[in-house]
Amino acid sequence: MVLQEKARPAAVPAARAAVLRGTVQVVGELLITAGIILLLFVAWQLWWTNVESDARQSAVIKEFANELGGAPAPPTDAAPGTPSAPVDYGTPAVATAPGHAGTIGIMYIPRFGNSYTRPIVQGTTGDVLDTLGLGHYANTAMPGAVGNFAVAGHRQTHGAVLDNIHTLVPGDKIYVQTKDGYYVYVFRNNQIVMPSRTDVLEPVPTRPGTTPTESFLTMTSCNPRFGAEERIIAYALLDSWRPASAGPPAEIAAQVAAAVGGG
Repeated sequence: MVLQEKARPAAVPAARAAVLRGTVQVVGELLITAGIILLLFVAWQLWWTNVESDARQSAVIKEFANELGGAPAPPTDAAPGTPSAPVDYGTPAVATAPGHAGTIGIMYIPRFGNSYTRPIVQGTTGDVLDTLGLGHYANTAMPGAVGNFAVAGHRQTHGAVLDNIHTLVPGDKIYVQTKDGYYVYVFRNNQIVMPSRTDVLEPVPTRPGTTPTESFLTMTSCNPRFGAEERIIAYALLDSWRPASAGPPAEIAAQVAAAVGGG
């Protein structure tokens, strides 16, 4: 006697396949949604935060210009567009540091372009660095003082104020304008360090306990450009200064007029 084979229901594999297809579709849609959200986040970080910060920093510069009371005086020792003659204006004026988020002045770096003007603001917390520009380390010197005038800035987001810090070459001039006048620093070298290397902020950078005899400018930012695993440090030395009454150095007179004169 031959036994009749029991028929296997075809509906069971079909149902499992439908569930699998549905699961794959849901997972795929979730992955697409996550990708879109990630792209929007990247766009916000690399584009929109720069737009917002640029607008706020422009407003800070205008406020600074209003406090100065009008357009800067023209250079008194050279015609516009020509190198300034070396004039000794004596010991640099050194202002008292303002309160948190108070404006110290404006930085001009021709290596970064003729339109580069960024406010320097007291403090290095997020509310300063994410919106207002270059943040001054509160425990370091003020512009022109003997010691280390140290500032920090973002590389790729929130205004990207130090995006091109790696392009500086020895001899490049960095100009700092305050209510008292103009300080000219000359770039010396850069260094890549770990975030824990706070000795770069010492009065003599990287040399704790050493009494300073020179005036340094130290700029710090994240490294690499799209990361934050390290820090890139740019060092400069004060070369000269001139009071506000003498007008800006001729090399940046047009930039100062554009940034401050229109305030």
